[in-house]
Amino acid sequence: MSGDHRHPVPDMPGHRAPPELAGQFRREVAALLGREHNTNFPGAQPVSFGTRHIEALKKQDYYVCEKSDGIRCLLYFTVGDRGEEIHYLIDRKNDYYFLEGLHFPMQNDPSFQSFHSDTIIDGELVLDKNPKAPKKDGIPAGYELKYLVFDCLVLDKKPLMHRTLDKRLGYFREFVYKPYCALLEAYPSEIPFFPFILAFKNMEFSYAITKMMKDVLPNLKHGNDGLIFTCRNTPYKFGTDEHILKWKPANENSVDFRLNLEFPPLYPESDSDDDSDTAETPLDYDAMPRFLLSVYHGNNDYRPFGEMFMTAEEWEDMKNMGVPLDDTIVECSKDDEGRWRFMRFRNDKKDANHISTVNSVLESIADAVELEDLEREAARIRSEWKKRAAQGQPGAR
Repeated sequence: MSGDHRHPVPDMPGHRAPPELAGQFRREVAALLGREHNTNFPGAQPVSFGTRHIEALKKQDYYVCEKSDGIRCLLYFTVGDRGEEIHYLIDRKNDYYFLEGLHFPMQNDPSFQSFHSDTIIDGELVLDKNPKAPKKDGIPAGYELKYLVFDCLVLDKKPLMHRTLDKRLGYFREFVYKPYCALLEAYPSEIPFFPFILAFKNMEFSYAITKMMKDVLPNLKHGNDGLIFTCRNTPYKFGTDEHILKWKPANENSVDFRLNLEFPPLYPESDSDDDSDTAETPLDYDAMPRFLLSVYHGNNDYRPFGEMFMTAEEWEDMKNMGVPLDDTIVECSKDDEGRWRFMRFRNDKKDANHISTVNSVLESIADAVELEDLEREAARIRSEWKKRAAQGQPGAR
């Protein structure tokens, strides 16, 4: 893969809303989406790619895009108490971050004074390489923050979730993105003051595997760790969506666990001078602990799953990060010996993967689809797509 973890991942920009205000926004967003009694994070989540999904690519129209190494978040357009335009990013922890300096004018407004509200889009924050970019708050020199849009749920209070993916994106392109681009062209000097630049995530037809691997991924300016296939014909689904497929090379399939450290006792039990059953046993915090991994079963229920393997050198590096380690969310992948190895902390997530997601990833590891398998099937995927189009099936293109 062209993108890798040498690319930095952005920090969440903006100012986090206090709990009471965030609760108000969660209720507003839930009402806009027609799910008043569910204020959880509404973003769709992919499933891991397995052999059976090759048949799914043959039977239905899918788009493919790169899986960015960034921060997944929704962008909420709303109105403030004084009637002003405001925007909030919603991360997977369901926290809301207020952004200053964004403006999205309406279509056919040469004054650029109008703006959208009651709008929700889905996308990902990435750091693009740009040698000319100066250092900004939370952004290293040589990088610029971008928000890559890959879906639109609601536009000016109009629900779009039931429409096909190309229709959802078509509405956003015509009514939001084109006026936004016109604004940037008219006022280029204002661009450095925007918190990020908004752009579309590049999508190709599902059979364009070779193009993705040889042309698109090598020219990305940010990190990536796989591909995402999204069904064109199905509605937007809150939570896990069986029609959004996450493909990674077998050795990069990963799970987000909760990490807990278990240190050994400072003294062997037989050497303890304290015979009290209630006395706390002092722990040896200079020793190397066990790295216990647990998975989420819902309703704050975490259950032990396994252990993470670390070398002494890796443990020293982790300690030197100077961040809390216990009860954190860590992304792990399996090495050639089947051991879970640390990849990175997932500070953007409140919970570890649900056990259903973990089982899906394990199935994907056991039932790995290699890049060569996808490229070999690309011609058949294309022929089936063209056959649907020739037969005039609804939505075939």
